[in-house]
Amino acid sequence: MAVKLAIIGGSGVYDPSLFQDLKNIKVSTPFGAHSSSIEVGEFMGKEVAFLNRHGKGHTIPPHLVNSRANIWALKELGVERIVGVCAVGSLKEEYKPGEIVIPDQFIDFTKKRDYTFYNGGQVFHISTADPFCPELRDLFFREAQALQIPVHQKGTYLCIEGPRFSTRAESKMFRQYADIIGMTLVPEAQLALELEMCYVSLAMVTDYDVWRETSVDAQEVIKTMGKNLESIKKILTAAIPKINSARTCPCKDALKNAEI
Repeated sequence: MAVKLAIIGGSGVYDPSLFQDLKNIKVSTPFGAHSSSIEVGEFMGKEVAFLNRHGKGHTIPPHLVNSRANIWALKELGVERIVGVCAVGSLKEEYKPGEIVIPDQFIDFTKKRDYTFYNGGQVFHISTADPFCPELRDLFFREAQALQIPVHQKGTYLCIEGPRFSTRAESKMFRQYADIIGMTLVPEAQLALELEMCYVSLAMVTDYDVWRETSVDAQEVIKTMGKNLESIKKILTAAIPKINSARTCPCKDALKNAEI
């Protein structure tokens, strides 16, 4: 059975009891080591790979995640679709802690990451007008709704460098343009698209950032995230068996007409 689907997330997302016939895999990449060994096993009748974005024990801060190695390694395994699970803060009152957002747009406010596989030789300018897979977004939204899990079908994710949280002034500025804020979506999502892989983000709202004149407490974030993770596992369990083997989305043709 080929590995066509991968989940990228933290250690809380990974539940060995949901997998059968688990094996650990390491892949050599031109960009160095991926964050952790890739766990591959059968999940709800499908062969699925899991990659811990921050490494086992959460030892890699968001600004040092080697996204190029992570995405390349998954591509080498044959992965065509990626579900990225992450924690975010809310920039809008209606996006409440404990809810799930399936973003349809992002704004990149990072500063010093490796953003592309094409730094010379071949040069591609991929379109990121609609950066996420529409098929996966629709599927995961429908399944979350069916489970009566509070979910937002759309949202603009603003990605900051980290590892610090925003100042109040930054948070108030960001909320003019975005709905949620996090540190890991970029360049993960765009690198997947550069390799013509489908990508969907399941963003767990953990706090209201600091625009509300409160402060972000890392321990409170972790507490809320624990509750969110149960919802994420339910959504994954419901949606993954319903993913069609054939891709009819535009993601598979991301490099078409993109080369200069």
